[in-house]
Amino acid sequence: QLIYLPPASELPILERRNWLIHLHYIRKDYETCKSIIKEQLQETGGMCEYAVYVQALILRLEGKIQQSLDLFQSCAILNPGSSDNLKQVARSLFLLGKHKAAIEVYNEASQLNEKDWEISHNLGVCYIYTKDFNSAEEQLNIALELSKHDLTYMMLGKIHLLEGDTDKAIDVYRSAVEFSPENTDLLTTLGLLYMQQGKYQKAFEHLGNALTYDPNNFKAILAAGSMMQTHGDYDVAMNKYRVAAYAVPESSPLWNNIGMCCFGNKKYVAAISCLKRANYLSPFDWKILYNLGLVHLTMQQYASAFHFLSAAVNLQPKMSELYMLLAGTGELIAKVPWHQGAK
Repeated sequence: QLIYLPPASELPILERRNWLIHLHYIRKDYETCKSIIKEQLQETGGMCEYAVYVQALILRLEGKIQQSLDLFQSCAILNPGSSDNLKQVARSLFLLGKHKAAIEVYNEASQLNEKDWEISHNLGVCYIYTKDFNSAEEQLNIALELSKHDLTYMMLGKIHLLEGDTDKAIDVYRSAVEFSPENTDLLTTLGLLYMQQGKYQKAFEHLGNALTYDPNNFKAILAAGSMMQTHGDYDVAMNKYRVAAYAVPESSPLWNNIGMCCFGNKKYVAAISCLKRANYLSPFDWKILYNLGLVHLTMQQYASAFHFLSAAVNLQPKMSELYMLLAGTGELIAKVPWHQGAK
């Protein structure tokens, strides 16, 4: 006796369209993907885990974090043994700023998969936001034991910098550079840390390596130019800044440095022009205001100098050098005859 078998398209398989959902998702054809998901969920009564999972991913990409969280929680109910579902729940909680709740869910996920680099790394990041640096360091070290990643090294170095331990941060970044010698972010960060310690030879070496791999790396250009500027090589620094100006024309630190290069070359009008552009881009940066005050003071424009130095003092009230310069400017203004006016 023959038994009737329905066509494959009529079989009640919950995951029948999963391959098609996946195909459109990786192609970033989200509208078509959502349409297929809707059909799949109607057909399965909302019980298709993969369709719900991808729908939640799309909602997160659209910035609808709370809605994505609700759907990921539904996935966790449909398949409570999946650590991936719990990781996504925790990720959504993290994006909502609920770091303690995210830590709880990540810990729950780690019980299902103890050797997951992503869980340990993200736990470390969550602990950083809760300012539990000891736990953060512990989790990030566990993550590095499981699998070395540039991002984990960056976060571990960040912890040491937040704790004010520059030497430990340098050790971490050195290990990171040994693991990933072509990572320009790591090379630049290490170069900047050496600059802070006054080790200019090592700083220049790492910044130079960063620029070898990425000649347009803005941070490395700015740092290298700053070192040259510190040693009085204003023209060489300006050549570096010209390259950076094409990449990031709206950078206030860049225009501040260009302005001070002009000041070093005694091109005072050009210096004021560049510094005012920097001030326009970052009106609350006290260093720019300080430099503007200094240039105006050099040009004997005492009233303008007093104005910018007063603004700098308001933003940085604990810096004694600003008060000394401001007091000296006040004395100079007092000595200017009233009929001549303050220049």
